[in-house]
Amino acid sequence: MPSPLKNVVLIGMPGSGKSTVGVLLAKAAALAFVDTDLLIQAYAGASLQSIVDSDGYEALRHVEEQVLCSLNVTGHVISTGGSAVYSERAMRHLKRNSVVVFLDISLATVRQRIGDFSLRGISKRPEQTLEELFAERRMLYTRYADLVVHGEHKTQDQVCEEIRREAAKSLFLG
Repeated sequence: MPSPLKNVVLIGMPGSGKSTVGVLLAKAAALAFVDTDLLIQAYAGASLQSIVDSDGYEALRHVEEQVLCSLNVTGHVISTGGSAVYSERAMRHLKRNSVVVFLDISLATVRQRIGDFSLRGISKRPEQTLEELFAERRMLYTRYADLVVHGEHKTQDQVCEEIRREAAKSLFLG
């Protein structure tokens, strides 16, 4: 009898392709898909940007931690919000039965893909620049990643295929 499947958890900056690649990967690998940003919005009854606007970035991070720690699934591709890595507790919970994949893109690509980041519900300190946020998060993404996939100059299908190839080695619990 096969061992239970692990999850594939996608982490990275907004615009790195977590949601889009996540759906492609779930279809290609016959896994279920969950986007934790959508779970957070359903849990809070508000958009990510509304949470940040009304209660601040720390409130968003708190709700995100609650949602991530309550997630109890196997055989899923899990697209996390870009700030998931701020919660050591949540990342420990996710890593227990998951391969964590950091979708790494450059700051220039982040800027190009997300445009006006003030509209994206990004969890950052009010005075923090995108450059500062990028540097801060990059260290955290690298810390938690089991696998780093560079998405620069690759199609979403190419990123998906690279994750499938590399993560397949550790998708089953040993």
